[in-house]
Amino acid sequence: MNGKIRIIQYGLGPIGIEMVKYLAERPAFEIVGAVDISPDKIGRNLKELTGLELPLNVEVSGNGAEVLKKVKADAVVLTTSSILERITPDIIQIVSAGVNVVSSCEELMYPWLTRPDLSRQIDEAATSNKVSVLATGVNPGFLMDFLPLALTGVSRRVEKITVERIQDAQFRRIPFQRKIGAGLTLAEFEEKKRQGSLRHVGLTESMHLISAGLGWELERTEDIISPVISEKDPNRATGVQQLGRGFKKGQEVITLRFRASIGEPDPRERIFIEGTPNLEMRINGGVNGDVATCSIITNAVPVVVDAQPGLRTMADIRIIPCRW
Repeated sequence: MNGKIRIIQYGLGPIGIEMVKYLAERPAFEIVGAVDISPDKIGRNLKELTGLELPLNVEVSGNGAEVLKKVKADAVVLTTSSILERITPDIIQIVSAGVNVVSSCEELMYPWLTRPDLSRQIDEAATSNKVSVLATGVNPGFLMDFLPLALTGVSRRVEKITVERIQDAQFRRIPFQRKIGAGLTLAEFEEKKRQGSLRHVGLTESMHLISAGLGWELERTEDIISPVISEKDPNRATGVQQLGRGFKKGQEVITLRFRASIGEPDPRERIFIEGTPNLEMRINGGVNGDVATCSIITNAVPVVVDAQPGLRTMADIRIIPCRW
């Protein structure tokens, strides 16, 4: 060991490739392995895949178990899927090898209420192997849950939390634009919505993180999806609008508005806390999700390596700063 945190990058899609770039520029990190199932990436060098000029002589493997046995790593950055059920076997395999996990999986961000069975399984495996698991990102993971929860620290009383995240998707990566249905006809939008393939994943998890942090018990939540309709072509969508609503004692106490569309005229992040006192925070122009997601995952690695063993959330680990 040379004092650096040794990392395996697991998943080399658009976010995974960017993660390699963010990790490689940090003097505190060393990338020692890479895993992806795509035949066109297996056997290739990370330097070739990323175009980095930095020395990065790491070959991509299609066998995660083999890489975990071959190299000694402190953490895996897991960027393969938004669906918890799909990545749980990989997480169990990784933590069983005694390696910490930082993931971009939205459903892992606060899964204790949505998937208690998988949560317990991951928590027990991580705890028994004395490592920690954390999912984070810009949203869920920060802007629509952790940040408003942190703002309540100066509140005497909180009655309701409203968060808006409005994005101009023309500045986001192409897979994100596809995920929000930009360019689809309304019929195509509704079909993909029915299939469950068109949605922003994480509003429910964000509501659960907020409510858990405040000690609220939500009796129910809603996640309502609708298209943002093009002004030029009323039969076509430019993006998606989602409304998350959390209810306590019959009252809507959490409202999360997520809207991402091509050409959005007033992108912003806005948090409004009704209580004593009323609090409002606004970031004009919004936060670029791709940059912020890669940044917070990168910054989280040393925090997760030092965290208490088990399945962690953004509400129960120490603050994640940007440190070089």
